[in-house]
Amino acid sequence: MTVLPLIQGYPGKSTGHGGLGWSSVTLVRHGERLLLADTGSFGMRSLLAERLAAQGVEPRDVTDILLTHAHYDHAANYLLFPSATVWIGAAELDWATGREPAFDPLPELYAADLAGNPRTRRVTGDGEILPGVEAFTTPGHTPGSVVYRVGTVLFTGDAAKNRAELLGGDVDMTLDREASRASVRKILGLWRERPDTLLVPGHDVPMRWTAAGPEYAGTRAAGIRSWFGEDLAATTHFDLTEGA
Repeated sequence: MTVLPLIQGYPGKSTGHGGLGWSSVTLVRHGERLLLADTGSFGMRSLLAERLAAQGVEPRDVTDILLTHAHYDHAANYLLFPSATVWIGAAELDWATGREPAFDPLPELYAADLAGNPRTRRVTGDGEILPGVEAFTTPGHTPGSVVYRVGTVLFTGDAAKNRAELLGGDVDMTLDREASRASVRKILGLWRERPDTLLVPGHDVPMRWTAAGPEYAGTRAAGIRSWFGEDLAATTHFDLTEGA
């Protein structure tokens, strides 16, 4: 099995412009299958195309998409992979299609398409969904959030978005705080269950559990380039890697 991080999630949010939507997107070569754990947001599309091409992967090569939940920054790009079976929590689709549009990160039209798409497969509980691929229900952030385990790699989505949530046991941005806390405890148990498990959170650098606790398995890379001058040659770079 080969794990290829395409886009690194970021553990933060804007103070004045809403959510950043910088989520983790990971490609996994697992036997004869090519899996994509979450698909990122609209703003990632060109970068996603570049990173896939660098791995010699065409969008039609992806066999399965593992959606942790239905929010736009994780699910919106599933349409770009025409051959992929799309896995998502049954409870997530029921929630996403059974409510009125709201001022939140759910892309209602995409959720409606997912619910009726013949490529969609609904995850109904804990267990194996493909050979070597397991799903675990982790409600809270959304009612039908799902964590996936592929071999010794655990994809938590926003059930545990970052290191702070995993260590602190509490979460930011959740529809059900108590359910989220229980899901974080469940994730910690899964993480420790298999030695050397790599955990890929929804919005942070991948981590491994060691004798000293969670340790990052990579280096954070994040920044913003801005134009405040009189022409495009004058740029200001903001480094967002503090704490990595």
